[in-house]
Amino acid sequence: MNGTGLGSRRHGRRPTRFLGHVAHVTSSRQGWGKVARAGVPGANARRSEGRMVPRGGSARTGDRAVPVDEHREGTGAPFRTDALRGLRTPVLDQLSEAVLVLGRRDDDWHAVLVNAVAARLTGLERQDLLGPRSRVRDALGLDDDGAAAVAAALAGHASGSLTLAARRADGRTYWAGIQLAPLRLAEVEQELWSAVVRDVSEEVANAQAQQGLLEAERRARVGLSLVARVSDLLQEADSADVLRAIADMLIRQAVAWCAFVIVGRNLRVAEGIDDDPPPMHPTAYRFERTASDPVLDLLRGAAMRTVRLDPEVPAVEGTLTADLLALVAPHLRRLRDARAEVLVLPVLGRQRTLGLLVALPRRDLDGVALQSSGAADAAPSLHDEFGTVLELTARRVGMAMDNAQLYAREHALAETLQRAMLPEQDDVPGLDVWTYYAPNAEHAQVGGDWYDVVNLDEDRVAVVIGDVVGHDVEAAAAMGQLRSVVRAYAAELVDPGTVLGRVDALVAGMRIPRSASLVYATLTPAAEGAWDMAYSRAGHLPPLLVREGTVTALDGAHGTLIGFGLAARGTASARLEPGDVLVLYTDGLLERRDRPMRAGLEALRDLCARVHAPDAAGVGEELLQLADAAEDDVALVVIRVPGGSEGEVDVAAPRRRRWQLPVDAASIGRARHAVRRACAAWGIEDVAAAELVISELTANAVMHGWGRIGLRLQDTGDGLRIEVEDANPAPPITRERSTGRVGGFGMHIVDRLADWGWRPTPSGKVVWARLRSQAGATSGGATSAASTQERPSGDATEDDGGGPGDEVGAS
Repeated sequence: MNGTGLGSRRHGRRPTRFLGHVAHVTSSRQGWGKVARAGVPGANARRSEGRMVPRGGSARTGDRAVPVDEHREGTGAPFRTDALRGLRTPVLDQLSEAVLVLGRRDDDWHAVLVNAVAARLTGLERQDLLGPRSRVRDALGLDDDGAAAVAAALAGHASGSLTLAARRADGRTYWAGIQLAPLRLAEVEQELWSAVVRDVSEEVANAQAQQGLLEAERRARVGLSLVARVSDLLQEADSADVLRAIADMLIRQAVAWCAFVIVGRNLRVAEGIDDDPPPMHPTAYRFERTASDPVLDLLRGAAMRTVRLDPEVPAVEGTLTADLLALVAPHLRRLRDARAEVLVLPVLGRQRTLGLLVALPRRDLDGVALQSSGAADAAPSLHDEFGTVLELTARRVGMAMDNAQLYAREHALAETLQRAMLPEQDDVPGLDVWTYYAPNAEHAQVGGDWYDVVNLDEDRVAVVIGDVVGHDVEAAAAMGQLRSVVRAYAAELVDPGTVLGRVDALVAGMRIPRSASLVYATLTPAAEGAWDMAYSRAGHLPPLLVREGTVTALDGAHGTLIGFGLAARGTASARLEPGDVLVLYTDGLLERRDRPMRAGLEALRDLCARVHAPDAAGVGEELLQLADAAEDDVALVVIRVPGGSEGEVDVAAPRRRRWQLPVDAASIGRARHAVRRACAAWGIEDVAAAELVISELTANAVMHGWGRIGLRLQDTGDGLRIEVEDANPAPPITRERSTGRVGGFGMHIVDRLADWGWRPTPSGKVVWARLRSQAGATSGGATSAASTQERPSGDATEDDGGGPGDEVGAS
């Protein structure tokens, strides 16, 4: 070893000795420096005392090593300056990092030895560092927290590292990386520590930037998950509280409070998406045009931007901004984590603003600042990620609201058009007619099949049943065109073959995109209760004539599909005797993927042969067994000529009936007649109460409902159950009695005679009534009260009262 204390390399290192003891070893991998050692002449004499061993007794642990002999507490006595006088500071000056040797004096830690790098780092002269600025906090420019951290580390008697905010002599701040290690000098009994100090401002800045990127990435992931969850919730846009669920989710993860606000005659918080909202009335806010109303400007602007309102700044009374701040004020007072700022975003539709998204940001959403950085707090502002989340949420909700309202408008238009295209059945004197129609298309009232039973004049009835290929909207449109053409020629011409020939010619020029089949027949009364039938077929399945269990297919006058008739159409005839049943149908009643059409037709013939119901509705009810799991539109017309052999009541036949009636006053009388015929078929003589109840329920459906009226009747064994269905979802209620009011007593009559209630359906509602026994009807009030308790409560809308219906039904 030479005189400077620098020996040869061992283990790939250049050892530097400090009186035979290791002063400090720092892992270069940690970025704090390299091995720092210093020595003095004569250190070899005590080498055995100062041999190096690793902590814990091993030879070496990484790059860190400590003296083997235990460290002793300092006494606070003056340092032995003669022992330190031999310390070679030029050796320390050769080190590239700032080194300070610290000793305890006057209950504080002072620098007792420093190198030139330490002086340059702190900006102080060496004599200042060893003199008046020798205290650690003064030498490194630490604040109270930093000095306390150094003192705590030194009191722990173990090597360690700190990263603290420091200040140079010229006032510039920097981040100081301090590596502390205990020293042991044989000639000095006081406690000594080495402190290797390095300016790590760049590393800290990089760490802060990396942490910021990680935090931004985390917030971006949270934002994306929130937006995805909003989209998932909006898939159930018909839920009554979907907007409340979205707001609750944002409150849990993004903001202190938020809500969707609809602007009508006043402001209201929306819970769900209203597909038929009340009209917006921004003009209801009357004020001077010079007044500032940023929320109203946002509402009218129809552009996505965020308006920030200061609740401490009062808005002009009567403005939309003032009303909105009044709505938010209770939440600001209640929520301690809410920032004093109101964010307002427009909920945009395609062409206008449908509402507002109002949010109160959290205080903890301010810009993140590192602790002890000394930087001033950033101005309160919402993170860009969460601001984007609110904008995307408002856009998605606006699109969902606009879609719901657009669908509602188009659905209302489609309902109106479909009601005009629905099949029609007139009440034909002298015939028992029952019809059934069920489109296969979901959420549609019409498809490609249709029927018509129309009184052309006093002595002639036209019957049409047809099928347009397909069951979509285009098929329905083609059906509407064909139906109009057939009815127009049927009113002018008598012969069915001639009618279809004229239809062929017109359809060819109209270029209807779908082909169609149909049967057109006319019925005229004959002698002794019989009816003469003339018919022509255009590619349609033959009608079936059922007479005393024998089924005959009326397959005459067969021709090609409508629009393809090149030859003249023919006309065939048949005689319907009393008791005969005529069945007209479309292929949807028979067609299945698992059986051929011929097998379906044979099944229909066999079933018709076994049916002995004395009314057309009973025949149709049994034929509908074939319509289970239908794969196409189904249209069915059953016409029975009264009379013939009635026979005994078939107790095995289904004791239920169904009818489809138009929303027309005549349907009330038809409903009463239908009930009478069904009860006669079942052998029920007392039908007065049933007629009265069915009249009231049908009158309510005619007056307050829309679409087609579905009427169902069932003999349960304990009495009759009546169900009336319409497309109005509003439930019926019983009005209070008033002697001065005309009408409105219908449900009181029903309540007197039956237990009744209602249930919602996908297309509207069903009102049901179960007739009581005669004893229950006479007892009146007590039974009625009991039945009222069984009904669903809490549903109230306009009365479906039947008073006016009574007058209509009496006609």
